[in-house]
Amino acid sequence: MAQAGIHALVGMAACRWLPPRTWLAPGLVLGNMLPDADILAMAVATVAGLPTERLHRTFTHSLFTVAVVFLVFQVVASVIRRPEWWNLGLGLGLGILMHIALDLAIWFRGVEILWPLPGKVDLWRDVVVPNWWSTLELPAEFLSFALLFLTLHCLARRQGTDLSFLRRLRFWILIQCLLFVSLAVLAFALGECYRVVHGALYLPSLGLAIGVVIRMRST
Repeated sequence: MAQAGIHALVGMAACRWLPPRTWLAPGLVLGNMLPDADILAMAVATVAGLPTERLHRTFTHSLFTVAVVFLVFQVVASVIRRPEWWNLGLGLGLGILMHIALDLAIWFRGVEILWPLPGKVDLWRDVVVPNWWSTLELPAEFLSFALLFLTLHCLARRQGTDLSFLRRLRFWILIQCLLFVSLAVLAFALGECYRVVHGALYLPSLGLAIGVVIRMRST
C-alpha cells in the first residue's frame, strides 16, 4: 500500500526536477496527497448508512479528474491573469498522476483510473497479500505521516526555512509515532472493527499533513 505520507515524500523528491515556478512544487506535493481524501466521502457514506462502493480509489484517482483540474486552473489563471494559478493546477494534476501511477505499482487492489467509466486496473490481482500486512497497512499510515514530518523538519533545518514552526512539528512527529505504535496493537486486537477507529483518526491526520505542507511550502 502506498500511504499518503509516502505519496507526499515521492512528490517532494520529484520537486528537484521541476522548473522554479511559483506554486508549482507545493502543488505537486499536494496533488500527490489529495486523492486519498476520498476517505472523507467513505466516512460520510458510512455515517449516513449509504453504500460505500466506488468511493475509494475512483473519482479522485481518475484521469478525467486530472483533465478537469488542468482545465479549471487554466481557465482561472487566464481570467484573473495570474500565471501562478496555472502553476498550482499543473502541479496538482501532475501530482495526482504520480499518485495514480504509484498506487498501480505498489497497491494490492485495483484503481478505477477511467472513472466514471467502468473498469478497474489491478496489476496485483493474482498476488495473495499476507494477513499480517493487511492488518498493519492501515496503522502504517501514521508512520508515513511521521516520516513526512521528519523529512520536512530535516530539510527546514538544513535550509534555514520555517524555523519557528519546527518545535510544533516535533510535537506532531511524536504524536504520529505514538499513534502508529498504539494503533498497530489495536489493529491486531480488533480485526475488522479497527477500521472505524482508523477512519476517525486518519482523516484529522491527513488534514494535518496537508496543512503542514501548505504551512511549510517555502521549505
